[in-house]
Order: sequence, then C-alpha cells, then structure tokens
Amino acid sequence: MCDIIYEDNQILVVVKPQNIPVQLDESNDKDLLTMLKDYLVKKYNKVGQAYLGLVHRLDRPTGGVMVFAKTSKSAERLCKQIKNNEVEKIYFAVVYGVPRFKQNRLVNYLKKDEKNNIVKICPQYEDGAKEAILDYQVLETLGDKSLVKISLQTGRSHQIRVQFANINCPLVNDQKYNKNAGKGNLALWAYEISFTHPVSKQKHTFKVAPPYDKSPWKEFSINKYLVV
Repeated sequence: MCDIIYEDNQILVVVKPQNIPVQLDESNDKDLLTMLKDYLVKKYNKVGQAYLGLVHRLDRPTGGVMVFAKTSKSAERLCKQIKNNEVEKIYFAVVYGVPRFKQNRLVNYLKKDEKNNIVKICPQYEDGAKEAILDYQVLETLGDKSLVKISLQTGRSHQIRVQFANINCPLVNDQKYNKNAGKGNLALWAYEISFTHPVSKQKHTFKVAPPYDKSPWKEFSINKYLVV
C-alpha cells in the first residue's frame, strides 16, 4: 500500500512508491490503481469494485505525489484541467553532468515506440510526434551530478528522462535512457502538484519530499529547496 495524504468525497491524493506501476500492465505486478480501489472497498464496505479515476500517470520507476478522482464527474473536470495545462507539476531529478544553462526551457518532439516502450526525439512533422516542453533550474552541482528542479509544461511519456538524456545529462539510475546507469532507484521524484478542486473550486497544492536520506538525494542539501 502507499501513503494517503489527503482524501475527501471527490479526490484521493497519495504518494506513489517507486517501481510500482500506476495501472495494470503486461507484468501483471500489483498496481497502484488496484491497491487504492481495494482500499476504498475495505474502508467503505463497498459491494463489488470501487470507482477510482486515473487522471494522470507517473512512470513505473518514478515516485511521488499523485491525485486520483473518486467520482466520474471529478475525473472529467481534472482531466480537463490537465488538458488545458492548468495543473502545475514540479519534479526533482538528479542528473549526470551539468546542463549548459543554469535555467532553461527544453522543447522537443517525442514519439513513442509502443512495442519496445521507448520514447525518442523526432522531427516535428513526423507522424505521431508530440510536443514536449519543460522548464528546469539547476539547484546544485556536486562532482559529476546535478540536482535539478523541473516544471512540466506538457505530460508526455518518459518526457523528463528523454529530454535530459538528449542534452547529455541523463538521469541517475535510468535503466532505459542512460547506458551507464547504476542499479538503484531512478533519481526522479514528483514533488508537487497544484490544481483546482473539481467541486469546491479551491486551489489545492500538495508536496511530498523525495527520499532525501537515500542516494543520490542525500548527496545534496535538498532540504533548503523544499518549500512548505
């Protein structure tokens, strides 16, 4: 199971553990969506399955904060916010090397190879190409690694991992896009999500710190970058 940090009649906000799929995939490993539905069934003594809407995703090796919808209407409204780029998502990552610019916007076009589950940079007009945009800030550099804060402007599959690999700063422990990856957890964490509550219309912001007592996070003074 995972940590639940907020729950009301409309939404469920949780901390996704690393290396657990968000939804059932070909591995047939226990997935987060099923775990949370089971939790709702047990908590509310529901008969049959509980409804829980998946409105956004995190890659399997990525951990951090996620929001789910407990009603179809809330799911529809949250999905609309995401489509209209009204949901703010902030990540922390540790990358190899030092990006050329301390702050910058990366814009690429990505195409996913569904068969091999790999995403590649491609020309803008290639069939299936999708625009990917993120803003980043280098917070610290120690030796051959940099701590980076990232604001996603689009939500493409594997986006952060592919775009940083493309500027020769692959994420630490990225088994898919870093040929020299170590064997620890991927150094990518969904730190913050902000959105408008689908019913109350109030602005909600949830933040979950990365596991800063573990490598490679503990190599950096990450506490001073965590805004409460």
